[in-house]
Amino acid sequence: MHKTLSIIVPCFNEEESIPLFYEAMEDVKKNLPYQFEYIFINDGSKDNSLETIKNLRKQNEAIRYISFSRNFGKEAAIYAGLQNSTGELVTLMDVDLQDPPELLPKMIELLTSKSIDCVGTRRSDRKGEPPIRSFFARQFYKIINKISDTEMVDGARDFRLMTRQMVNAILELSEYNRFSKGIFSWVGFETEYISFENRERQVGETSWSFWKLLDYSINGIVNFSEAPLNIASLIGALSCLFSGIALIFIIIRTIIFGDPTSGWPSMVSIFLFVGGMQLLSLGIIGKYLGKIFTETKKRPIYIVKETEKDK
Repeated sequence: MHKTLSIIVPCFNEEESIPLFYEAMEDVKKNLPYQFEYIFINDGSKDNSLETIKNLRKQNEAIRYISFSRNFGKEAAIYAGLQNSTGELVTLMDVDLQDPPELLPKMIELLTSKSIDCVGTRRSDRKGEPPIRSFFARQFYKIINKISDTEMVDGARDFRLMTRQMVNAILELSEYNRFSKGIFSWVGFETEYISFENRERQVGETSWSFWKLLDYSINGIVNFSEAPLNIASLIGALSCLFSGIALIFIIIRTIIFGDPTSGWPSMVSIFLFVGGMQLLSLGIIGKYLGKIFTETKKRPIYIVKETEKDK
C-alpha cells in the first residue's frame, strides 16, 4: 500500500493558478509511489478560488479544502493545513508555481535515504524581484541571525517536505502570532536544503506588497528576539549616563565661570532628540505588549466556514 503525501496549498485570490498547479502536480505524481492528499486552504478569497477548488474535487476526491470565514493570512492557512493533514509526509507549497513541483521527487529521495526530518528549499538568486525588496530581505536575514538564537536561512522558502514527527512538533506551538520560518527552525529536527533559481509567478499578481513584507519581517524579529527590548533599555541607560555627565559639567562650569546664557536652538534639539529616543523605546515596548495582548485573548488562529465534508 502506498504511503500518503499531504500537500498543503494556501490560496488567496488564485483562481487562475489553481488549475495550473494541479496539472503540474499530477504530472509529478506519475513518477512517485505516493498517494497525494491535496489540502487547499481558501484564505478568504474574493474571486472564484473556492469554486475552482470544488470543481477539481469533482474530478479527484483526494482533493480536500478548508475555506476560512475571512482572510486570516498565510500563517493561519499553513497552521490549518498542518492540523488537517494525515500523510506520513507533509509538504507546503505555493499555488503560484514559484515552488517547482519537479523538485518533489528529489526531496522525497533525500528525506527517505538519509536520517533527516525535513528537506527545505531556498532560492539561489532573486532574479525578477524588485531590487529594494531584495536588499531589505537580505538585511532582514543578516539582522535576525545576529540577534536571535534561532537561525534562519537566507532565501529559504515555505516549500519544504517534513516527516509526521516534525509536523506534530510544529502543531504543539499553537501561538496566535506565528512566523513559520522561525518556527520551522525553532522546533529543531535535522534539515537539509535544496537550492533552485528564482521563478516568477505564472499568472496573476502577488498579494505581498513591500509594506506587508516589512511588517511580516518586524513580526519575525519580535517573535524570535528580545534584542529590540535590550536596545530600548540600552538607550535609556545611555541617556541617563550622558545627561548625568552633562549635569555635572554644567554645575562645575557654572561654579568656575559663572552662568552664561545658553542658546535655545541647542536646547530644543536636545529635547527633541531625547523625546524621540523615548518614543522609540515606548514603541518597541508597545510592540511586544501588543503581541502579549493578542496572545492572552486566546482567539482562534482561524475560523472555518466550509470544508469538503460539508457537502
